[in-house]
Amino acid sequence: MECISIKKGETLFCYFGDGAFCHFGDASKNNKNSSLLLARNINYVIIKNMNSRNYKKIIYNSVINIKNIIRKNPKKVAIIFGILVIIILSILLINIYIQENKKQKYVEYDGENLSESKYPGYKEMIDELLEKHSNWTFTLFYTRLDWEEVIENEGHSDNRTNPLNLIPDSSEYPEDWECEIDKGKTFDNGTWLCASDKAIRCQMDPRNLLNDENIFQFKELGYVEGAQTAQGLQEITEDTFLEGENISDALIQAGKNSDLDPYFIASRLIQEQGRRGTVLSQGYEYNGQVIYNPFNINATGNSSEEIIQNAAEYAYEQGWDSLEKGLIGGIDFMKKGYIDRGQNTLYLQKFDIVDQDGSLYTNQYMQNLLAPKSEASNMLEIYQASDTVDAELNFIIPLYENMPDEVSER
Repeated sequence: MECISIKKGETLFCYFGDGAFCHFGDASKNNKNSSLLLARNINYVIIKNMNSRNYKKIIYNSVINIKNIIRKNPKKVAIIFGILVIIILSILLINIYIQENKKQKYVEYDGENLSESKYPGYKEMIDELLEKHSNWTFTLFYTRLDWEEVIENEGHSDNRTNPLNLIPDSSEYPEDWECEIDKGKTFDNGTWLCASDKAIRCQMDPRNLLNDENIFQFKELGYVEGAQTAQGLQEITEDTFLEGENISDALIQAGKNSDLDPYFIASRLIQEQGRRGTVLSQGYEYNGQVIYNPFNINATGNSSEEIIQNAAEYAYEQGWDSLEKGLIGGIDFMKKGYIDRGQNTLYLQKFDIVDQDGSLYTNQYMQNLLAPKSEASNMLEIYQASDTVDAELNFIIPLYENMPDEVSER
């Protein structure tokens, strides 16, 4: 290795052979011996024998030479080390900040901590509800999810066999609520169509739901002492398959035991079974045994017969040979499968936007796009019947990133 100054006071170059050289700056300001020492060491670490297979020897020599540099230049090394530590810590802190801002979080709304520019339209609607219902509280759920990406993932696509969202095959809904992919194709029992992105936007946009009629889609589904009563249940379940004081008392007790809103349990049962019930709540014979599946768990298929058979098989495997067992088992299924995963509102059970279990859009209770709306209506009716609408209820409001200023239209 040789080092030469191309022009005194300007540049020092060191040649290592094999066409490799390194620039060491101003030859007049650097001690030539120190430059030679650094050059030798860098020669080992970076340049010399890069194609050699004797890596262990190279690493060993590099470590020895680095130690020599530290021993002979302690002050310079200390300064360089300090600078490196600051750089590394800065990078780590920036990375932590970025990761923390990607995490979903829940924040209690205090009237001032919601950005109107970032989440347009929310604050005014929440404040209006609080003016009417002063005992209510609101929790802001920062999903950290981009609005358009959410719609894309909830929408139907060519690589998906079954849509995540279905609408009834009815003239009641706009024609453009049916998706273009699989247009005209029916699903489940032949009376359901694939929902379009427009329909999904309309039903998922929280600003369409921040009103007295739809707000219970966001109600936290925990048990609240005094807010849910057996009397309220009896009034709303009259002339239904849930009619009777014993069933109402059982639902209240089940709610207490599982920390679930009994009104939610009742509305989910009516949503699944209708007011008169079906063979799955009245008792269905399967493999010589009468079974009950009042929550329609695993009730999937492309015909009524297939849907009932799949639900009956699941109930048979669980040993649900009485309505009571079916109710208790179904409540436990919802608790473990949804509530404990952070999907503790009607909205969040329909749209899996909670990443608590490490996944999104996969754990959705039903395909019916309009189910949260009808269930929320049933819940509101029960709260009104028991005169507890203004109880201390909490509502969890999802916030999406890059929401448009305009509310999604119907």
